[in-house]
Amino acid sequence: MTGKRVLITGASSGLGAALARRLAGQQAVVGLIARRRNRLDEVLADCRRTSPASAMWVADLGDTSAIAELAGQAWDGLGGVDVLINNAAMPKRRRVTELDPGEVEDVMRVNFFAPMRMTLALLPRMLARGSGLIVNVSSVGGRLGIIHETAYCASKFALCGWSEAMAVDLHGSGVTVKLIEPGPVDTEIWDQPGSEDPIYQGPKAGAEEVADGIISALGSERFEHYVPDMKAVVDAKNADLDAFIAGVAKMAPR
Repeated sequence: MTGKRVLITGASSGLGAALARRLAGQQAVVGLIARRRNRLDEVLADCRRTSPASAMWVADLGDTSAIAELAGQAWDGLGGVDVLINNAAMPKRRRVTELDPGEVEDVMRVNFFAPMRMTLALLPRMLARGSGLIVNVSSVGGRLGIIHETAYCASKFALCGWSEAMAVDLHGSGVTVKLIEPGPVDTEIWDQPGSEDPIYQGPKAGAEEVADGIISALGSERFEHYVPDMKAVVDAKNADLDAFIAGVAKMAPR
């Protein structure tokens, strides 16, 4: 990754911050995007110890109308973008019968429309150059339904479908697409206002461990990567979807 220019969204904490620090430690030039200036300042300061040319942009990706301009600023500020990592996401744990349509649209804006717009803003420049890597951080919740997470899963399913079809369209163009599907990761996403308490109480992977897995995936020839590897769970769901739905429904508190 030495000298590669990597733009990371959602870089102020959790997985995004871990990715930024790890990549900067490998002498990549990282561009950081997130809402919280104070947290982003801390991450950037860490990154600049090993990658002095790294930079940051404070932005709310829920404001999708501003993303094209933001992407242009980042491209110009970094002198180009070799790798775009669409990592920013928001949770929404709420029973579908209690969801407000506006809440679902908020989740879709951050989790799907923002990476879509960021990609479409940078893609023409990557294609003109003949190279680029687009990394979409989805979730295992983009391949299977999670109880009380209809809005979140909808956004991540959309990101998976978008990534897969985009990989087909761009095959042979010089621009490569990677789809990352983390399982449970120990980040702030589990404790967010506006979401129910999580039902899942099992083990969680550390953000640094998952970041290392994502960085390893960047050099792989495969499109899809589960980090940590939960593909067997998805395969079991696909083998008998009705049984999966009935089994997960039993987890619901009564």
